[in-house]
Order: sequence, then C-alpha cells, then structure tokens
Amino acid sequence: MIDDLKSFLDEKVDQFNHTSFITNDPILIPHQFSKKEDIEIIGYIIATIAWGNRKSILNNGDKLIDIMGNSPHEFVLNATESDLKDINFVHRTFNSHDLGFFIRAMKEVYSKGLSLEDMFNEGETTFERIVNFRAKLLNVNHEKRTEKHVSNPASGSAAKRINMFLRWMVRKDNRGVDFGLWNNIQMQDLMLPLDVHTGNISRKLGLLNRKQNDWKALEEIMIQLRKFDRNDPVKYDFALFGLGVSKEFE
Repeated sequence: MIDDLKSFLDEKVDQFNHTSFITNDPILIPHQFSKKEDIEIIGYIIATIAWGNRKSILNNGDKLIDIMGNSPHEFVLNATESDLKDINFVHRTFNSHDLGFFIRAMKEVYSKGLSLEDMFNEGETTFERIVNFRAKLLNVNHEKRTEKHVSNPASGSAAKRINMFLRWMVRKDNRGVDFGLWNNIQMQDLMLPLDVHTGNISRKLGLLNRKQNDWKALEEIMIQLRKFDRNDPVKYDFALFGLGVSKEFE
C-alpha cells in the first residue's frame, strides 16, 4: 500500500515539477531575476503575500517589481524614508506600511554585507531557524500589525509561506522550478508548505490524521513524506499541490 502510494506521488511529482508549473505560480516573480540577492528579496516578499487569488498575487508581484525599479537589491540598499513613504501597495491585509518594514529590515541585513540566507543560519532544525529568523527580522522597528505577516511556529503556525520560500531557495534538482541557491539548509530538513489544500489532499491519501493545519500536523505529515524520500521529502509538495489544483479527488 505504501509502495503504491509512493509510486503514485512520485508520478505526480514528475508531472508537476516542471517549468510549465512556473507560469501560474508565485515563483514566477523571482524567476524574472538572475542575481541571487534580487531572487531572495523579491522571492521572500512575494512568498509573504502568496495567499488568495493567484492572478492577484502575480499582478501584485509585478507591482512590487515596478516599485523596486526592476532591481530589488539596489532598491533595498538605497531606499530612503521618503521613498518608503511614497509607496502605494496593498495585497489583502498586507499594505504599504508592511512593505516598508520588510524593505527597512532587509536594508539592515544587506547593508552589512549579509543576506536572507544568513538570517536562517541559527538553529539545528527548520523550526528553530524560522523562529530565530522571525526574532531577528522583527528586531527592526515595526508596527505591531506587521507581525502577523511573519509566521511563528512557536505559536503553532505551520508557516506555510516561509516554508515555501525555503523550498524555493534550498531545493536542488534539474527541473528548473526551485532555485537551489542556498547551502546552509539541507533538503532533507525542509518542511512542507502546508495549507488547507495540501492538508485536505494529505488527509484523503491517509498521510495526515490531525484536523488542524498547524505545526504539529506538519510534523505528522513529514514523518510520512520522509519515508518516501528521506533526502528530498518536500518534493512531494508538487504532487499534493498539483492534486489539489487538478481537483482529482473531488
């Protein structure tokens, strides 16, 4: 039974882990850049707003690129307070104030010769790395409301958007979707970007019993996915997401 499910999911990974996947996915936005710093910066912001209508996400991703003058790294390094006050941006509950905070926080990082990769260096597990990343990022002055846009696994969040961003940055294969730019996190330690859709598919496949889509559910499903591929368990995100989009189980 397990072997049959693994074969089925491997087939779906092969089907969806393909450059055609990029076209309608938020990862399309960072794929417009080749410089590592540009990919990291725009990738993190677009991952942060990646909820809701996918067309709206991509449209707002294009607006972000325009705001940053098609050069996210240079914009972050050189943005003045006047520049940030002039920003007009809204995606659902994420607004200009939130975007201004992310740009200030990243300016703190990149102006010191560091990068977002360095911000995830502290911790043995992905859980610890995300918690420590959040603490460092929020050390920059910010409005309380902005904190909801930086997920906190310590509060039980499955941190879907941060885990998706980490998949983009860390996974290395020859399929042309994920970037594989980072080396400080191993693929085997990545966590699934768990949301309502991948959670529902996982339950239908018998990979998940827990009803909530929280960090405990994420740990439960990762036990199963690591049985299928210990070195690259998060590749099954393509299968679970693809099955949800194709509505194969409805």
